[in-house]
Amino acid sequence: MIAAVRWVAWVGMGAIAVLLLTQPISVQTQFQLSVTIIVALIGVWIFGRGQFARQLFLALGSFVVIRYLYWRYTSTLPPITDFPGFELGLLLVTAETYCVLILVISLIISADPLVRKPLERDPDELLPTVDVFIPTYNEDAYILATTMAAAKSMEYPANKLTVWLLDDGGTDQKCNDKNPEKAAAAKERRASLTLLAEQMGCRYLTRARNEHAKAGNMNNGLKHSKGDIIVVFDADHAPFRRFLRETVGHFLRDPKCFLVQTPHVFLNPDPIEKNLRTFDRMPSENEMFYSVTQRGLDKWNGSFFCGSAALLRRAALETTGGFAGITITEDCETAFELHSKGWTSIYVEKPLIAGLQPETFESFIGQRSRWCQGMFQILILKNPALKSGLHLIQRIAYLSSMTFWFFPLPRMIFMLAPLLHIFFDVKIFVSNVDEAISYTLTYIIVNLMLQNYMYGNVRWPWISELYEYVQGVFLSKAIVSVVLSPRKPTFNVTAKGLSLDNDHLSGLAWPFFAIYGLLLVGGLTAAYRYTFEPGVTSLMLVVGLWNTFNMMIAGVALGAVAERKQPDRHPRLGINRTGTMTVGDVTVAVHIDNVSAGGCAVRILDDAASIEWKSRETRARLSIDAIGPHVKGATLPLVYQHTTGSAEKVLHGMAFDSMLPQEYYVLADLMYGDSEALPAFLASRRKHKSIFAGSAQFIYWGLTEPFRAVSYALKKEPDPIPEEEQEQPPQIKLDAAIDELKAIAAKANQDTAEEGKSGSDESVKAA
Repeated sequence: MIAAVRWVAWVGMGAIAVLLLTQPISVQTQFQLSVTIIVALIGVWIFGRGQFARQLFLALGSFVVIRYLYWRYTSTLPPITDFPGFELGLLLVTAETYCVLILVISLIISADPLVRKPLERDPDELLPTVDVFIPTYNEDAYILATTMAAAKSMEYPANKLTVWLLDDGGTDQKCNDKNPEKAAAAKERRASLTLLAEQMGCRYLTRARNEHAKAGNMNNGLKHSKGDIIVVFDADHAPFRRFLRETVGHFLRDPKCFLVQTPHVFLNPDPIEKNLRTFDRMPSENEMFYSVTQRGLDKWNGSFFCGSAALLRRAALETTGGFAGITITEDCETAFELHSKGWTSIYVEKPLIAGLQPETFESFIGQRSRWCQGMFQILILKNPALKSGLHLIQRIAYLSSMTFWFFPLPRMIFMLAPLLHIFFDVKIFVSNVDEAISYTLTYIIVNLMLQNYMYGNVRWPWISELYEYVQGVFLSKAIVSVVLSPRKPTFNVTAKGLSLDNDHLSGLAWPFFAIYGLLLVGGLTAAYRYTFEPGVTSLMLVVGLWNTFNMMIAGVALGAVAERKQPDRHPRLGINRTGTMTVGDVTVAVHIDNVSAGGCAVRILDDAASIEWKSRETRARLSIDAIGPHVKGATLPLVYQHTTGSAEKVLHGMAFDSMLPQEYYVLADLMYGDSEALPAFLASRRKHKSIFAGSAQFIYWGLTEPFRAVSYALKKEPDPIPEEEQEQPPQIKLDAAIDELKAIAAKANQDTAEEGKSGSDESVKAA
């Protein structure tokens, strides 16, 4: 009876809402209504608290959004007798409808994000066995050593934790490459990583052929491991010490749980953050997804596997034959299959890993193209609308995550549509200035308010439009290619850990210059026609303002593709640790302010200490106050680089000298021992940016960044930096084991030749 009453109430309220939304009113009344709602939204924002206020805010804002869309369909399309205008106008309003639907779905999913309480500590005897998978392809040994050391240092019973280095760069296929140089490099990699893994107490594993990319690599790991829980870390994603203690207990409490996913947090800026210099003061682009969207999905049992920083139940993976590998986004595909079989997922919001993201715009676009194509592959080959076993909200959630990647098409339509009227008089939007203000302007304001209210702490105004535009220029082609051939895209590894020695334009910059130039000409043409050409209506003014807004986005985009130099290839993490440093015969107490994979900055606490610093000659040993048990008195070798800071706070920059594999455990303890360091860094830049402040910042970029981009275009190419002056990655000492290394390499070559003849797929593992 209660359920029936609830449904009657919902239907009744829905009918009333439809009557209100479709009520014909004058333009002046619409303006008054929209302004009243905007004032009400401000009041709810300032004075409202709790879930009711949140729902009221979303309901009021949605009313204006839907009124706008209704007006667009009923009053602004050109007459069907104007066939080109009608067709193009319908295309434009369809693109707007797509954006509104994505907004509505995101608001529904994120209306009440789930907040999970921290787990109580479980007794060691109840904890499941864990296999950690670190899939690698071409990463440097020092990156792998750091990640392995951090994984081995996680707080967990040692007899229940095994770390696997899954190497796809040293497969039989690679070692038998027809190119002798490539074959030799693969054999050398295989032998050296085998030894490195053994010295660090980890297991090395490779396979016969590079089939099904990362998914195939991890499925090979499943065949050779036995742990109850599989933990996946990308090669450049190092976990903090409490990663397992904060996550693994969920599997004990929910026997149907197949996944516990945690956020991806990066120590380095993406190319847009780097080029606009926002990394230390603006939330990263992915924080909205990991801080709000994934928690919203978690409420509906829809949070999904993101490829790394995640734990999966082996028993669940066995029901689907392991990690899914039909598409190039094996992570989402795997979660999709397991959700459809009734398994549940959990999202833990606390950041517990630190990783790297692409440094250059080209590698950034390459990564996003893979994500885009992979999600479209799932949509086409395994449509969530038709997949059995999913609940309705799960279908909507997966469809939203996949159709989101249509954004390049409407984004490019919005960018270029005004030019049709400016240059060719094609009327795709029939409106006057009063209507544009009453409907369009108020819709834009309310849309901004909704986004800022929901995501303001993790997303500045207009940043979504910027990221969508810079990706849309290239992802449109990726969408078309996967639609034409859904099974064709292949997995490409994203390049990371690069250094940029000088300011320059990205190799992908020229389309952005062309679009900006076209918009600039369009703006000048619109101004001239509106001012001097007889018979031009106020629609030209509306379209000209629209074109000016597009120019702002395109101008900021020029700054995003004007690559600033980044000579430091090792991003730093601020920490609060103490220790002692020995320089010659002098030992002093120090505070470590920050650390990276390449070095650290120390502050001497003893004012009376006297040390003569000689750049790149002064060597030292750093001993830290360890958090974990794996350090065992080991120290870190340092080489002095420079001194910075003021008289009150003098910092000495120290680079790590050649390190033994065991010394990476000291680095892991120093960098990843304190699990609160990363949340503190994120909190420092999560400051709400108002619509006015965010818009002012965006306009400033739009006006200034084109000049910087042009200056880079006119800049003479600098001479390359001599190799001896370039920052070098830390080296891993294997001198003491050089004879053993040669023996292993020789044996690996012999074994590879024999395996090549016999066609064996036997894996090479560390003893």
